[in-house]
Amino acid sequence: MDAKQSRIRHIAKTATWRVVGTVDTFLVSWWVSGDPFVGFEIGLFELITKTLLYYFHERAWFRFGRLGREDKLDDKNATAQDS
Repeated sequence: MDAKQSRIRHIAKTATWRVVGTVDTFLVSWWVSGDPFVGFEIGLFELITKTLLYYFHERAWFRFGRLGREDKLDDKNATAQDS
């Protein structure tokens, strides 16, 4: 996956996850406060802040959180060169 595709994928994942998360926050806030307007206000604020946090979290994992992926690629390249 190239960098452009990964950015598009991260943006799509961010958007869909935020819909799920914001609906949850709205409903819980409404339930706790008893006021749908309070639920909406909290949900809207949370939508903005958590969208940004999630996107940058995904980008950091893509850039720094390789979790051994480079080692596996190096092993495949070394095996191919040995052949």
